[in-house]
Amino acid sequence: MTIQIITIDGPSGSGKGTLAAKLASHYQFHLLDSGALYRLLGLSLHQKGLLDTLDDESVLQQGVTIATNLDIVFKSTESGTTILLDGEDVTQTIRTERVGEFASKVAAIPALRAALVDRQHAFAQAPGLVADGRDMATSIFPQAQAKIYLTASAESRAERRVKQLQGMGLDVKIGDILANIQARDKRDMERTVAPLKPAADAYIIDSSELNIDEVFKLMTDYVDAHLAK
Repeated sequence: MTIQIITIDGPSGSGKGTLAAKLASHYQFHLLDSGALYRLLGLSLHQKGLLDTLDDESVLQQGVTIATNLDIVFKSTESGTTILLDGEDVTQTIRTERVGEFASKVAAIPALRAALVDRQHAFAQAPGLVADGRDMATSIFPQAQAKIYLTASAESRAERRVKQLQGMGLDVKIGDILANIQARDKRDMERTVAPLKPAADAYIIDSSELNIDEVFKLMTDYVDAHLAK
């Protein structure tokens, strides 16, 4: 049986997480938020005091073991995704800018990326999967039937991120958020392992001037035309 796979790649703040959850709910597919995997691993390594010493081989091996044993569940609804780690809801905990920086560090280390590859492949189950990340179409699921690359200007993404964080009760400045987004874009696009870029056959959507319903309509039109009937 062929497992239908939809990938959504793109930079931080482009809206891919929200839209991936909507697509998964719409098609009744499983959901993989690969960025959350890296955030969860980054947070775990930081809490254990290992994140800044991964150049030590023994510490790196500890990190690989932690990556292999993370107990994660994603629950998707029309309104978003709930993330469980060891049965605990950590959805909001991992969405801070600081944890995003942890994730970016983890993503640049080949051994840790490799440790998470099998975990990501395991999410591909019938009837299908929506996989959200930065290298889903180019590296993890190149066989996907529908490949979407969702982007937006750094300024638009910063504005959205500020609203999201303020909604969580955090006091943030748009200048700081914009600088963080630009720095992360640079790291993600210039890393030697699986850099952020659209797949050659990806459908590219710029959401800078579009609302979520408009983007969702573009996505479903495209997906409906590409999934096996």
